[in-house]
Amino acid sequence: MIVTATSSIKGRAIAKTVGAASEGGRTMNSVIRSGSLAVATALLLSSCGQFEQTEIRKPQLVTSPLAPSAAKTVEELDATTAAERDAAVALGATGRLLGETVASLGDATVPGFWVETPLATAEGPGRLVYPANGKSVEVTLMPSDGGSSRVSLAAMRLLEAPLAGLPTLEVYELP
Repeated sequence: MIVTATSSIKGRAIAKTVGAASEGGRTMNSVIRSGSLAVATALLLSSCGQFEQTEIRKPQLVTSPLAPSAAKTVEELDATTAAERDAAVALGATGRLLGETVASLGDATVPGFWVETPLATAEGPGRLVYPANGKSVEVTLMPSDGGSSRVSLAAMRLLEAPLAGLPTLEVYELP
C-alpha cells in the first residue's frame, strides 16, 4: 500500500510517497502521523509571512532625575538639609483647618516638604499635623484627585509618621 501526502508551500506542490505498512517496519498510524505532521508544518510555514513581526521591549526602570543615584536608605533619599527641616517644624500660624485625610508616602524621590491632597483647591502654603504625636510640619499644598493624600518623605519623617502606614493627618491652609 502506498500513501501520498501532498501539501503546498508558497504555491509549490510537494509530494511524498511512503511504502506499505509492512515495508520498512512502519505501522499505518506512524504513516498517517508523518503525513499529518508534514501538512501541519507546511501550513504553519506558509502562514509565517502573513503576520507582522513586533519588537518585544524589556521594561525600563524610570527614575526621577532628582533622586540621588546611589540612595539606598531613607536618610539618603531625604535630600533636605537640617536648616530646611528646622524651618519646616518652626511653629508659625496654624492657618485654616481644611480637614483630615488618610495619607500615604508619596514619591520618595521628589525632594521637599509637600502634600498632594484632595482637600487643597490650589497650590499654596500649608501645615500638616499628626494628631497621634502632635508633631507638625509646614508643607506645600498641592491639589489632587482621589480620596487619599500622598506626603513627601521629608514631611513624613518630621511628623514621625509610619512610612509604610496610612496615618490620619490634619491639613491646614496657611495665609
